[in-house]
Amino acid sequence: MRHFSYTRAETVSEAVAALASDPQAQILAGGTNLVDLMKYDVAKPGSIIDINKLPLKQIDELPNGGLRIGALVSNTTVAYDPRVQERYPLLSSAILAGASPQLRNAATTGGNLLQRTRCYYFYDPSTPCNKREPGSGCSAIGGINRIHAILGASEDCIATHPSDMCVALAALSAVVEVEGPQGKRDIPFADFHRLPGDRPESDNTLAQGEMVVAVRLEGNHFAGHHTYLKLRDRLSYAFALVSVAAAMEVSDGKIVELRVALGGVAHKPWRDMLAETEFAGQPAEEVTFRHIAQRLLAGAKGQGQNDFKIPLAEKVIVRALKQAASGRPQVQSVKAIQ
Repeated sequence: MRHFSYTRAETVSEAVAALASDPQAQILAGGTNLVDLMKYDVAKPGSIIDINKLPLKQIDELPNGGLRIGALVSNTTVAYDPRVQERYPLLSSAILAGASPQLRNAATTGGNLLQRTRCYYFYDPSTPCNKREPGSGCSAIGGINRIHAILGASEDCIATHPSDMCVALAALSAVVEVEGPQGKRDIPFADFHRLPGDRPESDNTLAQGEMVVAVRLEGNHFAGHHTYLKLRDRLSYAFALVSVAAAMEVSDGKIVELRVALGGVAHKPWRDMLAETEFAGQPAEEVTFRHIAQRLLAGAKGQGQNDFKIPLAEKVIVRALKQAASGRPQVQSVKAIQ
């Protein structure tokens, strides 16, 4: 058994100080990912900082009609909050597409952002893995890679990000509020997670000692035209092979504003903001949606076993955009694709 110290923080500043003092420290909130990693001997924290007593469990109104979601708000609470369901139904739907009710009750907003990427080899300490041990190699390249990335991968890592919630937050251009030894700062959601490059061990852009304290959502016009469409091997309780968070504002049959983020295909939620801008003003119809899908998947590359994800992703993007444009989003309690 590996020994570690345990601290229950009473304030955010106390948690930050404890986190900054030990490079091997890990934060404990719901524990739905960290505890698994410790059991597999993948995570080996020198100290655990329990933040469950911190005042980060509220969803607060913002002056512009947005919401500020504390880092310790459970996934269940977010998904069923009436304000989230009314203003950000895309987020509610994405959360309900993931995990199980028991896990959603325990998992937290901040913890969801900090999930480690998904790869069989990462979770198996007997195999080489650059994410777990930099410089050791990537067993998934040339190995079992059916679930792995087709976009943004590198020669050092082809793992995928596992979250559903984060795909919706990416599409909604959320902002992550963090606090650390140098004070507070905001990180645009697109800049929070990293592509692997030559440092796959780093999943996000947090500095040493920083912790997530909240996620902020600005007002938007996407409540009427959105969907979260997730394809997986099982109809429930399974990670996405490909998922799409689509939101748009439509007027007179044309796209006024477009947001599309993909899950299950890259080391982070995948979004192309330039492509979204270019398709503004185009007809909200299938021909346009196919062009959008082809643009989003430009440069996609399979690893053999996961080649099927490329044509699958194109079909899922088109279907999701049709759902969003029609105002008939995927209902997560109905497992068949609508």
